[in-house]
Amino acid sequence: MKIRNQQDFAAGFMYIVVGLFFASLATGYQMGTAAKMGPGYFPFCLGMLLALIGLVVLLSAITKKAAEVKLKKWDLKSVIWITGAVVLYGVLLSTMGFFVALITLVFVSASASHEFKWKGTVINALVLLVFTYLAFVVGLKLQFPLWPFFLNN
Repeated sequence: MKIRNQQDFAAGFMYIVVGLFFASLATGYQMGTAAKMGPGYFPFCLGMLLALIGLVVLLSAITKKAAEVKLKKWDLKSVIWITGAVVLYGVLLSTMGFFVALITLVFVSASASHEFKWKGTVINALVLLVFTYLAFVVGLKLQFPLWPFFLNN
């Protein structure tokens, strides 16, 4: 067995691991039935579906028809920047509010790119800000601070 497409093989393996992880977590909740679903039913099905998709992708990477693609090295600096941006968003959200935290998330994660441009990042931040505000605050009515703590009076 030769792995012809290393990228698909790695992606398929990752899908399987993540899908099985979340499916196993879902077994800690009541499953219920298809007619009366419990809180664990949908996450379990979604996790198993993700694992199944991963299996299909993984198996397609070892077929004779698969293109030969090598796995590229990770850009560890970019991975650290993006992970740090998400952690920073979580830390800033409660004290600095949704708007500041989201703009910080976009700018820090965009700086991980080798093609960083200010104009594109500002436009991206504004579009994401409007969309997430409308979806989560207006649409879903989620309650979290919008502005920094010193402006909430």
